[in-house]
Parts: sequence; C-alpha cells; structure tokens
Amino acid sequence: MRFLHTADWHIGKKLHGYELWAEQQDAFQQILALAQQKKVAAVVLAGDIYDRALPSEQAVATVNQMLQQINLTARLPLLAISGNHDSAIRLETGSPWFTATDFYLNTKLEQAFTPIELADTQFFLLPYFEPFAARQYFGDDKLRTIAQAMPKIVAAMQEKFKADKKHVLVAHFFAAGSQQSDSETKVTVGGLDAVPTDALAAFDYVALGHLHNETALHAERIKYSGSPLKFSVSEAQQQKGVWLVDTDPFQTEFLPLKPLRDVAEVTASFAQLTDPAYYAQLARNDYLAINLTDTRVIPNVMQELRKIYPYILSLTRENGREATATATPQIRTLSPLALLTDFFQETTTQPLTAKQEKLAAVALKIAQKDGE
Repeated sequence: MRFLHTADWHIGKKLHGYELWAEQQDAFQQILALAQQKKVAAVVLAGDIYDRALPSEQAVATVNQMLQQINLTARLPLLAISGNHDSAIRLETGSPWFTATDFYLNTKLEQAFTPIELADTQFFLLPYFEPFAARQYFGDDKLRTIAQAMPKIVAAMQEKFKADKKHVLVAHFFAAGSQQSDSETKVTVGGLDAVPTDALAAFDYVALGHLHNETALHAERIKYSGSPLKFSVSEAQQQKGVWLVDTDPFQTEFLPLKPLRDVAEVTASFAQLTDPAYYAQLARNDYLAINLTDTRVIPNVMQELRKIYPYILSLTRENGREATATATPQIRTLSPLALLTDFFQETTTQPLTAKQEKLAAVALKIAQKDGE
C-alpha cells in the first residue's frame, strides 16, 4: 500500500505577527497534488491540524475546505489524529459520519485500539494524550508519563495485529533522540515523556507528528513528516515536505514542498542592504531575519529597511551597537512614529509588525488631535 504522511499543519498560525493563510493554502495544494500524482491510497495527517485549541472562524473554514478537498473531492481515504495544539472535543465534531467517506479521525486514546484496515495495512491512530488518560484506560495509577504508558498501549495494539497485514502507527509525541526547533511547544519535562524508539519496534512504520523537522529523528521506519511551512527563524535551513510510504516492499521517499514565501537569514551592512545592486539578488518578499553588521546608530533603520524588505521578522546587530553623543539630537529629529518604532525595537529586540505600525499611527493621530 502507498500513502502520504504529513503532519503539523498548524492552520491559523502567525509568523511574528504575519498571517500565513496564503502560504498554508499553497502548501496544502502542493500536498494534494503530490497525493494525486503519486497515486496514493490514503493520506495520513499526524496531528496539530490547528495551531490553537480555540481556532478562529477562518481557521475552521480553511481546515474544512482542505479536508473536504482531500476526502470528498479527490476521494482519498484520510486518516487523522488530534495533536497537542488541537482541541480533541472540537475536532471530533461530526466524526460519527466521517467513516462513511473513509475519513478516520481519532481524538481519544480508547479509539486507538480499533485498527483501520485499508488494503494490506492496519493503521492504529493514536492521538496526543495526557498520562491520566492512560491511567484511566488501563486502571493503572503507576502510569505517570507517556513513555511509561507506551509499552501497554503497544501491547494492546499487538493483540489486534493480523499476521497477513502490515502495521502502521500514527502518533503525536516526542521520540527519544529527536531534535526540536523553536516553533514547537515543549511537551516534555526533563525528558520523562520522551518515548524510546525501541518501544515502537512492533510496527512496520511509525508516522509521527509534533516535531517540525523531517530529519529530527534518524530512523528507517520511524519518521516525523515535519511541518509544511517554516514556522520560525530556527527552521530557515530546513527543507519542508511530506513522506511517501510504500508498505510492500517497504520504502520511503521525502517529497519536498516549495514555499510560496521562504524564511531566510541575511547578514549585511545597512549600506549593502539599501544598495539596489545588492538587494536585486535577494528574494526581497521572503520573510527575513536581518542581522546588521553596523555598530553605528542608524536613524529610523526599521522603516528604511521595510521600504525594501516588507516582511522583516527580526532585526539584530551582529557586533552590537555603539553609544555616541550624537545619537540624542539625531533621535530628537525623528517623527513620533519613528521614535516609537525605534523605541520598540530597542526594548523588545523585535520590530513592530505592519499591523502594529498601523495601530500606532492611528493612536498617535488621535493623541495629537486631543492635544490640540
């Protein structure tokens, strides 16, 4: 059997205040196109469909449209679980009707022990769960962590194994030996919830969600798909994509996704960044983390750079900033909005977003009228 393994869509997520609707829609269309081009028999979605437990109306509408395109329009079986960012209760709304169209969505631990059979494969859909759910299900108060619960969970699943079938686990947790990035919510405490990979050896393949880097874990049959988009500057060098999995004979292939707007880091001087010959070589509409090599005070630096690079995520100084006696009179010549922009940058080390700038401009205008 051939299926596509994806996860961590985080629909509704923002990147340093920037909306990602267009980027998420573009990545989804690539995933759907790959599923159709590669003639997969199913799509696996391993949790964190939403970015928040209380998603916005637009996020809900977007997820509905995406799931309908996969399952109802393309008529592909869909196997999904809830992740730690999802609200299991909200996500499961309407799920009793889903199986009629081969849409299988598990949000509770007890559902994981009923395998979904498609072609030559049994899928066990294990949603993100807290240890108390395992204690209640097994009646064992000694199960204090996910890692302690997994041997019992796997053993219960093995009782449902059919000898003539392949066995795939879909889950959402931190596997021991994995590497995390900045955009992932830390759900481990002192490593206690890191699940040993040898506890998963019974399965022919383990499709994981939670970590956003497909290379977070180096194991032949246990893989994270990673997120379809880069959700932090720490992911700038990562290649995003999905896994194509064949169960017999077993093989996997990572299929890259091309970002609509990439995340990149740029280190240069202010003179270079404002030189047309230099910035003509850059993808100026990407999300950029800029590291200035200048140490001198540059009046209104963020506003000047934003005229050229509209999607600046952060502005840092590689060599720090020198304090000069001339800085004070230079600052005093700036407009109120420019002063506010520089003050915010200096105190928070983050630039104002475009939305924040608009709100600040409106507030300053109102304050100016009140003072007249």
